[in-house]
Amino acid sequence: MNRINIIGAGLAGLSAAITLSENGALCNLISLQQSERAQSVLAEGGINGALNTMGEDDNVENHFNDTMKGGCFMADPNAVDGLTKNAPKVIRWLESLGVPFNTNDGEIILRNFGGQKKKRTAYARSSTGKIIMSAVIDEARKYEFSGNIIRYSHHEFVKLLIENNTCVGVRIKDTYTDKISDFKGIVILASGGLNGIFPGMTTGTTQNNGDVTATVFSQGVAFGNLEMLQYHPTTIGISGKRCLVTEAARGEGGRLYIERNGEKWYFMEEKYPELKNLMPRDVVAREMFFVRRDEKCGDTVYLDMTDLPEDIWKNKLSDLREEIIHYLAIDPKTEPIPVKEGIHYFMGGIDTDEYHCTNIKNLYAVGECTCQYHGANRLGGNSMLGAIYGGKVAAETIVSKLDKNSAFDDTIPEFTNITDEPLTDEASPVCIQEISDVLLSGLGIVRSERELIKSLELLNTLENKHEYNLREQNRITLAKAMLMSALQRKESRGAHYREDYPEKDEHFRKTAVAKIVNKNVVISYRELPERRANPNEN
Repeated sequence: MNRINIIGAGLAGLSAAITLSENGALCNLISLQQSERAQSVLAEGGINGALNTMGEDDNVENHFNDTMKGGCFMADPNAVDGLTKNAPKVIRWLESLGVPFNTNDGEIILRNFGGQKKKRTAYARSSTGKIIMSAVIDEARKYEFSGNIIRYSHHEFVKLLIENNTCVGVRIKDTYTDKISDFKGIVILASGGLNGIFPGMTTGTTQNNGDVTATVFSQGVAFGNLEMLQYHPTTIGISGKRCLVTEAARGEGGRLYIERNGEKWYFMEEKYPELKNLMPRDVVAREMFFVRRDEKCGDTVYLDMTDLPEDIWKNKLSDLREEIIHYLAIDPKTEPIPVKEGIHYFMGGIDTDEYHCTNIKNLYAVGECTCQYHGANRLGGNSMLGAIYGGKVAAETIVSKLDKNSAFDDTIPEFTNITDEPLTDEASPVCIQEISDVLLSGLGIVRSERELIKSLELLNTLENKHEYNLREQNRITLAKAMLMSALQRKESRGAHYREDYPEKDEHFRKTAVAKIVNKNVVISYRELPERRANPNEN
């Protein structure tokens, strides 16, 4: 049998590759960049797991309930059950790989994070993603040495190879030589979020350009909840993107305020006295949007960390302080910093079941490119968890279906000069920016039918304005699906807030499924499953 092909070498792709290797399966790890440049490296605040090391009587059921509530009960409860039950095992696994989580007397310290009443977030200073990735990369190297994993860095996804609704492989381009090859076999997509669809507006790596997502959508892969974009409330502007100011800053005592009638107004503490500045991200971002519109208030929200103790800066937020000084020339230890909302995470994505199977046979998807664990809003600390756990589940699902009597074919694919592949033409910066401007006009923090219809009309005008190459056409099609998903969800839930429909409507507590049918984008709704009485532990 052919090697399993993994597209993306971030945390989800590495987790899948390691799990496959542990089970004797062989795989190709295909990515534009080395793992050290993956989106996962940028994660700062931590990873969730109910270890209950802080004496708060935490447990996995609490984690389950917080995750479902934070996602407005729109995630698959059986998938979330597996995620939260296995979270402590994931953290202990990372610890066994040598991840130096902050500890006290040998016990992992857990911190508060938004939307959670218990301390549940393990962290390594404010560079958790970078430190976790270093350990997981080292673990993957063992299997590269043994030949179970073959890396194809600087290789670009071109398209899936699909026959009779079955994925039979993937077309890949070597970006150093421009030669192309077809890698046959099962495919796992771990290609990350849609940062490149919104240039300059996201906290994620600009290398995640969205082309994989747009291409597979055009090829018939079903997507879910594309309207659910998470705006992180605390970001700062830097060249070409937004820089995240980790939620850990608020978890350790940072406070948001705006000037109202010339005085500091700590609006989150007044409006939400229980969780204060640690309400879920959608709530905080929306409140920031509303207070700036208040005629009594100024136009800038500040994050005040000046009262944090010295040991917090030294042991928990030292990296963050250095970053802010570098980019803003402001020392957050002595002066509040201006913050603004930025697009941070995409809860919507490729629609999968709890085993990470897509609507295409032999095609799986894991990590931020999927619609899986987060519903209408992701809790901070659940993203790296979802990536590691999801990669593991997809790999175990594949292994369970493999013919144990068949040996892997270890033939190296041959790259040739294929010259008639239209998907190798890049999308132009002008086209990318035009599509982004249209999307942002409709998919802001607060939305309305009028704005969404206008955005769709602008997109149609744009489509008829130029002769676009295939990648650009695919981006336009995906943009339509995002706007149509938001237009058809006539309610407010999590990250999707409609001024004209400001309340939740249980009729819409379903997965919005977007798919290409007869070359047209069609949005339908699928009921969420009930939680099983005794869910399987993956």
